[in-house]
Amino acid sequence: MAVTLEQAQRAGYVFLKALLRFGFMVANNLVAIPSYVLYLIALQPLRLLDSKRFWYIEGVLFKWLLAMVASWGWWAEYTVIEWGDDVKTISEDEAVMLVNHQATGDICTLMMCLQDKGTVVRQMMWLMDHIFKYTNFGIVSLIHGDFFIRQGKAYRDQQLVLLQEHLEKYYRSRDRKWIVLFPEGGFLRKRRETSQAFAKKNNLPFLTHVTLPRLGATQVILKKLVAQQENGTLAGGDATEAESKPKGLQWVIDTTIAYPKAEPIDIQTWILGYRRPTITHVHYRIFPIKDVPLEPEALTAWLYQRFIEKEDLLSHFYKTGAFPPIQGQTEVVSREMTLSNLWLVLVQSFAFLSGGMWYCILQYFYQCLF
Repeated sequence: MAVTLEQAQRAGYVFLKALLRFGFMVANNLVAIPSYVLYLIALQPLRLLDSKRFWYIEGVLFKWLLAMVASWGWWAEYTVIEWGDDVKTISEDEAVMLVNHQATGDICTLMMCLQDKGTVVRQMMWLMDHIFKYTNFGIVSLIHGDFFIRQGKAYRDQQLVLLQEHLEKYYRSRDRKWIVLFPEGGFLRKRRETSQAFAKKNNLPFLTHVTLPRLGATQVILKKLVAQQENGTLAGGDATEAESKPKGLQWVIDTTIAYPKAEPIDIQTWILGYRRPTITHVHYRIFPIKDVPLEPEALTAWLYQRFIEKEDLLSHFYKTGAFPPIQGQTEVVSREMTLSNLWLVLVQSFAFLSGGMWYCILQYFYQCLF
C-alpha cells in the first residue's frame, strides 16, 4: 500500500521528535545522576552527624530524579487517571503496594502517579528485577536502598534471606514507609503461559490479564515489618515506649494498572514518545493490615484472591473502558492525576544547573591537581 504524503510527514515528525527526546533524555541523565551522587558524597559529614537529615535530603533528591522520569511521559501526553480508594489519605502511614506487572512502563507510570502523594516517593523502597541494577538508574537505586531481586528457582531461597537482611539494614534506618512490589515476579507476557499451566495443574482459576502471584517476598515483608501486637500495644514495652516505636506496616494497597486495548507502554515508548497520547488507568484498593493473614497458607489464598479480583477488574476495564465502582458504591469515581509543568521545569533546571556547577568544581580541582 502506497504511503500518503500525510503519513510520510507524520512519520518524519515522529522520528524527529523521538530523536530530540532521546537527546534530551541522555543529557538529562548525564547531568542529573552524577549530580545526585556528588551531592551525597559532599554531604557525607552530615550523614555522620545527623543521619536522619541526610536521608531526608537524599529522599528529596530522589523524588526530583523520579519527577524527571515522570516528565518524559507527561510531556509526551502519557497521563494517568486514578480509580478506587484515594491513597493520599494514607500517604504518611507505612504501606506496601502490590502491583500487577505488564511492562517496563509500569514503573514509569508509578513514578508519575505517586509524585503528588505527599512524602511517598521520598520515603519509598522499590523491589525490582536485578536487571535494573545495570541500567542508568541503577546507581541511584543502590544508594537509595532499593532491593534488586533475582528471579528463578535456583535463587529463590537465597533472595528471600537477602531481602530480609536488606529490610533489617535499610528500611528503618533510612526512614522508609512505602514498599512497591510486583508479586507476579515478571512481565505478564513472559509468565502467563507458565502461570496458566500451574493453575490448571492445581485446580486454580485460569487468568488471562494477570498471573498468579508468588508468595515469598510478600511474606518476608509482612513478617518483618508488621508490628507485633499484644493487648493493643506494641510487644515488648509499655504504652509510652510503644508510642516512640514505629507502628509498622498499616496498609496493603492492591494496585491494578490498565492500558487502553491492553497495550502496555514500555520504557522505549516513554522515552521516545512515538506513541500517540495515552491515558493509563490505575486502580487502588486499600486493605488494613489487620485484615491480611500472615500465615503462609492463608496469605497465599488471600493473595490469589486479590489477583483473581484484578483479573475481574481488568476484564471489566477492557470491555467498558472503565473500572467498576468500589463495593458498596453505585457510582464510579475517577480522578485525573496532574503534574505542574512549572514544577517539572524547575526540577529540570535545577538538574542542569547542578550539572554545570559540578562540572566547574571538578574542572577546578583537576586544574589545581594537574
